[in-house]
This record gives sequence, C-alpha cells and structure tokens, in this order.
Amino acid sequence: MVSEGDLLWTPSRARIEASRLAEFTRWVEAQRGLTFDSYDDLHRWSVDDLDGFWAAVERWLGVRWSTAPEQVLDGRVMPGANWFPGGRLNYAEHLLFPFAEVDESAVAVIAVREDGAQATVTWRELRDQVAALRGWLQARGVGRGDRVAALLPNGLEALVAVLAVASLGAVWSSCSPDFGPTAIADRFTQIEPVVLLTVNGYQYGGKRYDVLPVVDELRARLPSLRETVLVPYLDETASLAGSTSWDEVVATDGGDLTFEPMAFDDPLWVLYSSGTTGLPKPILHCHGGMLLEHGKQLALHLDLGPGDRFFWFTTTGWMMWNLLISGLAVGATLVLYDGNPGFPDAATLWRLAERHSISCLGLGAPYIQACAKAGLDPSRDFDLAALKTVGSTGAPLPPEGFAWVYDKVGADLMLSSLSGGTDVCTAFVGGAPDLPVRAGLIPARLLGCAVEAFDASGNAVIDEVGELVITAPMPSMPVGFWNDADGSRLREAYYETYPGVWRHGDWVKFAADGSCVIYGRSDSTLNRGGVRMGTSEFYRVVEDLAEVEDSLVIDTSAAGVEGRLLLFVVLAGDARLDEVTAELRRRIRRQLSPRHVPDHVGAIDVVPRTLNGKKCEVPVKRVLAGVPLDQAVAQGALKDPASMDPFVALAAANG
Repeated sequence: MVSEGDLLWTPSRARIEASRLAEFTRWVEAQRGLTFDSYDDLHRWSVDDLDGFWAAVERWLGVRWSTAPEQVLDGRVMPGANWFPGGRLNYAEHLLFPFAEVDESAVAVIAVREDGAQATVTWRELRDQVAALRGWLQARGVGRGDRVAALLPNGLEALVAVLAVASLGAVWSSCSPDFGPTAIADRFTQIEPVVLLTVNGYQYGGKRYDVLPVVDELRARLPSLRETVLVPYLDETASLAGSTSWDEVVATDGGDLTFEPMAFDDPLWVLYSSGTTGLPKPILHCHGGMLLEHGKQLALHLDLGPGDRFFWFTTTGWMMWNLLISGLAVGATLVLYDGNPGFPDAATLWRLAERHSISCLGLGAPYIQACAKAGLDPSRDFDLAALKTVGSTGAPLPPEGFAWVYDKVGADLMLSSLSGGTDVCTAFVGGAPDLPVRAGLIPARLLGCAVEAFDASGNAVIDEVGELVITAPMPSMPVGFWNDADGSRLREAYYETYPGVWRHGDWVKFAADGSCVIYGRSDSTLNRGGVRMGTSEFYRVVEDLAEVEDSLVIDTSAAGVEGRLLLFVVLAGDARLDEVTAELRRRIRRQLSPRHVPDHVGAIDVVPRTLNGKKCEVPVKRVLAGVPLDQAVAQGALKDPASMDPFVALAAANG
C-alpha cells in the first residue's frame, strides 16, 4: 500500500546532466557568474529577478525579434505588468522555424484518428500548407486583429489553421466539434469571427456524428462571418452552401511564408473559462507570453527538444491543446490524436505510444486511474522503450495513480503531475528533470512562477492548506478579456480577494521543500465541524473502491451554517448500493474522519462534468440549494446536460 510522500523515482546523475534544464543552468551560470546548488536555488532566482530570468529564457531559447524590445519588464504591478515593451515577434514563426534547427524533410506532425486514418507531415509540408491557407485568408482581407473561429478536432487541419491565422496577426479561437450548439455559440458570438473553419462531422467511440446542422445554426448567429471553410472529415462528398473546401484552400499557391510583426502583448488566441455560470469568459493570451512560457515549460520542465515525440491527450477546446502545439517551437515532433481514449479498449493510448515511439505521453489523471482499475500492464504488453516522461493533469492524481505508473508503465521515467489553468494557459506547479518523484506530490513550483498558499488574512503558509495564489507577474497571464475595455471583469475574476495578487481558485498545501498537493477547487472545499478537506482527498478514498466507477461529493453548508454531506456514486457492474454505502462509510470514517462520513449516499448514472471533464461540484451545490437550473449552470457548458436531472429532481423533492 503506497502512502503519500513515498519516494518512487530519483533521476540518475547522467539523466540530470543530459537534461535541457541542466544545459540552461550551466549557460546561466556562465553568462551571469551565478552558482545554483539546487533546483530551489534556481527557482528562487527566477522569481526574485524576473528581469534576469526571463531575459535568460528569451536568449537561451533564441527568440527572433523583428524589433528588439526596450527592456524585459516595465513594472511588477498586477494586473498591468508590461513585458518586453517595444519588441516585435510572431508566435507562428517560431513554431514553423523552431528555436533548434530541424531538417525540413524530417517528420513534424503525426495526426492519428480513431477510425485509423493517419497523416504524417514533414516540416516542409507543414510550412507549405500554412503558407497556402495564409495566402487564401489574406486574399479575403483577413489581417491583424480579425478573429478566425474553428470547429475542428485535434488533427492536422487545426494545427495548420492556427499557425496561418497567427502568422497574419489575426486572433484564433477554437472549439471541439463535440461541443453542443449552445456552448459553441456562447463562445464564438462574443468575438464576432470573420471566418469559420469546420468539419462536417466526427467520430467518437465508434459512432459517427454529423455537425452540419450545428454549423448552419451557428452561422445564422454569426452575422460577422465572411467565409466558411469545410473540412471533409466524415464524407468527402459532403457540401455546405456558401463554403470553400479545405482541399481547395490548401491547394492554392500561398506564395512566400511571411509573418506579421506583433507586439509581445498583441492577442494571439481567445480561450474560454468553463462557463458553468453565465457566458464563458473569453480570455485573451498574447504572442510573446505563449511563446516564452510554453518554450520554458516544454524545454526546461518536460525536457523536450529535437528528436522527441510529444503527445498530450486533448481536444481543441482545452488549453492543453495550445500547450501541445507549442512543442513545435522546441523542435519536437507532435503526435496528435482525435478520438475516444477508451475505444476500442482502455489500452488505446499505450498502443499509440508504442506505434509512434512517443517520448512524452501526456494523459488526464482520470485516464491513469481508469487504466489502473482496468488492470492494464502497459510495460508488459507494449514496447515503451522511447518513453521518458508521463504527464498527468486535469485533476489531482492520487498516490495510487503515481505508484501504478512506476509499477506498470516504467520504473525509470519522470512522472510530471502538473497543475495550472486556462487562465494562464500553462502550469505553475509540476515536475523538473532533476527532482525526485514522491507519491501524490507535485514536486515543485515551476521556474518563473511565484506561487504560494495564502490563509484568509493573505499570509503565506507552509504545511497548511490555503488558497493558491501567484504573487508576481508571469508573461502568460491574460492581457485581458474580450469586450472588457476597462479591465473590470479581469480584476473581479482574479484580484478582488487579495489586491495585487492573483487568486487562482484552487486549494493547495505547500511543504517546506516546495512540493505541493492540490486539493480541488477552493469553492467546493468540504468543511465539516471546522475540519476542512479538499474534494480530491475524498475522491481518493471513495474511488479506490472497485465497485465505484465515479463519484461526486457535495457539502451543502453555506454562510457559516453546516449543512449535509451528500455523496453520489456511479456503480460498477452489478454492485449493490446498500453494500457499497456501508463499505464507503467504514472507509471514510477510518481513512478520513468521522466528520466526513456522508449523510446520504445515492446512485447516479453519470457525474456531471464540464466540456473539459471537470466535475461540476459548485453547480450541483447551487441546484440543491434551490437555485433554478438555468441560473446554476449554463447548459452549454455541460458534457451531458441530462446529468443534472437527478439533482434537479432531488431539489424539487426536498422543497
């Protein structure tokens, strides 16, 4: 039985010395006459001397400026820090002509679909396709500041499109085609795109879905649209009135591939909050911030470079897709996958890792736990010799998940459990090549990230659970929300609780060595008789039971008045609720606390989740408190709107 904090892996001296982090550290020491005896030393310098650190990252990576910046950072006030003022660059240029020189005939991208279709594209071919789409868009008047929206899966077309759009200085925004029509419209209508790129359908879990009716409805709500490009995903003969086929677009002569010089903080893309209440917040990220932050994280923390093959399971509607495509900037080959990771079986992504010799395999924590429950043994069943790193994000990974990776995937690899958010389009805590991995612990604050746990009074605490905050600016912080000219919505979202400090909304505990545990969202914390507990601790105990496939816990306490603790479980197979309830109450009492034994345990068919897979704890709590469903949660934000029905019924029954 593994316990939190158990040592699972220590990197060898040879691996540490060969890492890109070690290369960067030696370079900084030589350039600046500094000495770093540990990762902690390096991190302390990276947040104490923001100018020095980010200047070093920019120079070591090899950013190409069309106009050199006047300085690194103008002010440290949040919000309002101004990074690399006066500088001009373009994000897309650095992905198509990466920091490290690559052979243009080498493979840049491998795009795989669930139905078996596959595209393998060289750097030269990728550049040619981007140039063609860029030329087509430019000929139709698309330029700096125009918005281009995409309803595309995680495949070659989306990658080509985002690079073409960015090269022009236009602004990109994407949704996965499995989003419902309301969710898509809630996002795209806010930004008024001039071009829409869309598939005619997609496949997921062995089923084919037609999205053209959704596209027709969407276009009727987007009067700003001037052009539509149709990608024939399901049916090569499918047509859409008033559209141009993708094949026609990329067959055009795009001419020379050039890049619009952009200010560091010029908008690159719009990402969206989950939108569980109200419209999703349209979050603007910038060219320079994404380039530097992603380059730092991918090279220094995930140890990626030329010769590596980089994969993360994601859709185009999640920020991990944006991080994934930035792998091109460090010269890595991207492996893209569109489909259900559990189809035709739970081993799908391990099979993919073997077939394409993946170096860094990024997964969701729930997928890792599902593989463990299914009894998979990837190290036995697949050749994973190329695998150096396994990434985990999307939810806290419990100690048992860490142990399963080292027992069943590989004994000598870096498991990098990451946490961050769409708001900054990156992680701010995670692993590093020179740090050991301990069960259930995220090893460190990432370089350049001044992250702390704050108590209610705004004091940093160690070995206590507190609010996760960022106390110094990061280049990847949003430059604003769309249609928020005075910045009031931005300040309300992140800076109201602790003025001048970013409050992220997660519940975290840091140890003295810099490692941490994320306990879930701070607004869904379980507070029973003064004993506060994050939901991730609770789920670890509940979902460790084989008879429980998934679960949702709700503390109905409000305004200082303790309410009831309600647990809802998705039962496996023919499990009986009464037997499961009795066992769960024994386990929770013994492993957590008597105060956290649920007052009620009920069975549901599916846990309500957002489109990006997050459990909807707060919306369910609101419904149970009597808030009407349409006010408690935006239906378009839900993966399965019907998943809220049992809670609406329960609220009605309780009056």
